[in-house]
Amino acid sequence: MVFASIHVPDFMLQAVVRAEPHLHGRALVLIDGAAPLEIVVAASEAAARAGIRLGMAKSQVEQFHGVEIRHRSSSQVRAQEKSAHAALLDLGWSFSPRLEDVAPDTIVLELAGLELLCSSEENSANQLARCACGLGFTANVAIAAEIESSIIAARGFSGITLIPAGQESERLGRLPVEALSPSAELRETLERWGVRTCAALAALPVLNLSERLGQEGVRLHALARGENARALILAEPAAFFEEEMELDDAVAELEPLAFVLGRLLDQLCARLNARALAAQTIRLRFDLERSPEKNIRTLEGNSRQKAGPPINEKSYEKSLALPLPIRDSKMLLRLLRLKLQADPPSAPICKVVIAADPAAPRTTQGGLFLAGFPDPEKWELMFARLANLVGEANVGSPELMDTHREGEFRMDRFASALKEADLTRNRKRVPEKKNDCASRTQEPVTALRVFRPPFAAKVELREGCPARIVFCGVRAEVIATSGPWRTSGNWWGEGVWQHDEWDVEIRCESTGNRVAVGDGLAHDAREQNDGAHSEATLRDGMYRIYYDGLRRSWFVRGVYD
Repeated sequence: MVFASIHVPDFMLQAVVRAEPHLHGRALVLIDGAAPLEIVVAASEAAARAGIRLGMAKSQVEQFHGVEIRHRSSSQVRAQEKSAHAALLDLGWSFSPRLEDVAPDTIVLELAGLELLCSSEENSANQLARCACGLGFTANVAIAAEIESSIIAARGFSGITLIPAGQESERLGRLPVEALSPSAELRETLERWGVRTCAALAALPVLNLSERLGQEGVRLHALARGENARALILAEPAAFFEEEMELDDAVAELEPLAFVLGRLLDQLCARLNARALAAQTIRLRFDLERSPEKNIRTLEGNSRQKAGPPINEKSYEKSLALPLPIRDSKMLLRLLRLKLQADPPSAPICKVVIAADPAAPRTTQGGLFLAGFPDPEKWELMFARLANLVGEANVGSPELMDTHREGEFRMDRFASALKEADLTRNRKRVPEKKNDCASRTQEPVTALRVFRPPFAAKVELREGCPARIVFCGVRAEVIATSGPWRTSGNWWGEGVWQHDEWDVEIRCESTGNRVAVGDGLAHDAREQNDGAHSEATLRDGMYRIYYDGLRRSWFVRGVYD
């Protein structure tokens, strides 16, 4: 069995630099503790060259010019470390499903079964190092036959380390005893004995070591010899991807905000790409500054001012549902900018959180002799631009609502061809009998041709039923009726209706009258209407009429063909 350990040295510093790339190569210091006893717990190479040492007080660090100071216990740094650790786990799962989460800066994965993907262990280590660099890390990679040996080698040696089976004691012997992570008391004891390397510890008699140091000494002796064999403690892969950033100064304009969003989306898409996934939904959350006099402005520079009481909103949330899984950070950034431009936050932004719901990426295979089609991502960008111009509720495909109200519909998002194919494939089809199909083709089909808008009418009742009707300048006698069917709805809000519907058969007193349909107005049949899209002839037949109980008027809804 072969195991690979990935260790990120100076993990706290690398987590901060990963979230803030402008700090790369600069003097960066992390402090921890309660004021005024804050001390340095991590310092970059540039800070060390400037003379900053671990354990130095914050007041001393502030005397150095050009040093960036971050407090490790702040929510911003904690979030950066959490995101960096999640990215490190994604790196491991991109290679092997068998992974152990050893520490925030160290993971171990099993390389069994990867021989076909990587021709050698050296190639595996090089690929792991390259992927770590793509996620913003400078990592040490060690490959060994034992888990603990690979962990010690990754923490003790820089770069890539390969330890053949049986040579663990020889290769680990050059490391100091501190690489085995002994307790402070045990480290002091070994220092007094003059045992400073793993080779010196491995040379001691294990029985005498057990009598003087107990089981902890025996465990360290086995680690120094590379003989501590154990099984992996498998970690469960997470199905949630999130990146966040707490801003030092509140952002009140979309242009600098887009720079922050682009950085977070790059990190998010890199993690998705490492797991061979894509984003199906992007969820955005801002923590807002409670300041009513400042308002975020659109990219054109127009500020959105709100009249009324002071703004007390604490957060702003938006969700971007994508028709197809996407992991192109630049495309996602353009879509988010359009969405924020149409509906910007009401106050400056203090914190940004971006989360992605993962899904399998889109797979397509184009035909050799078929014409090329536009990418669905470009269509989504065009729809977003249209929604920004005419409103999100006015872009999409009409979908009938499950309600008794006539003609009720809503605008739904366009479904991709891939989703439509899946729906068609998953739809259960009930086999029909041959006799049923034959009988259905012989039965006449009746359809209702709806007038939009319905024609106003005057109806004479006889014993509660329609007897005569006048509409569009035509008088007709009702010779048969069916109804009423009473429907109502939306009594709890806007758009309430209350209709009594009838199906009537009429005989017109004068035929051949024509009425314009489709221009949005009801005209007299004898008037000319040049703006009409189509015309319908008023003739004897079946009509649907209804009485509007709220407007106390009669209308003709349509004619049966």
